[in-house]
Amino acid sequence: MPDKEKSRYSDQELEEFKEIINNKLKEARQDLELLKGSLSHKDDHGTDDTGRSFNMMEDGSETLSREEMAQLAARQEKFIRNLENALIRIQNKTYGICRGTGKLIRKERLRLVPHATLSIEAKNAQS
Repeated sequence: MPDKEKSRYSDQELEEFKEIINNKLKEARQDLELLKGSLSHKDDHGTDDTGRSFNMMEDGSETLSREEMAQLAARQEKFIRNLENALIRIQNKTYGICRGTGKLIRKERLRLVPHATLSIEAKNAQS
């Protein structure tokens, strides 16, 4: 009897992806808070007592316009939504299935882009 192609990732594999996504979500939410803080200037109480890396970030943020910061924040919010949706697909055990081909997206792609819903083949076919 020939091997049947896998139609979904195992629960153990889904757990691995869940961990990757949760780590990315944590980082993304922290980045979003920094962006929002820069936009609202609520963190603007002097940087004399803060760490060097924060001072460097503050210096760099002065070169970004408020509009660019708002665009970055919006992009970050979209990224967070996409990651949260990926967690829902894990819960439903539909994570990693290409919405274009119905086949599994390669693990390597999902590790790099854990919110992907298209395989490379399907994505290239769209272009």
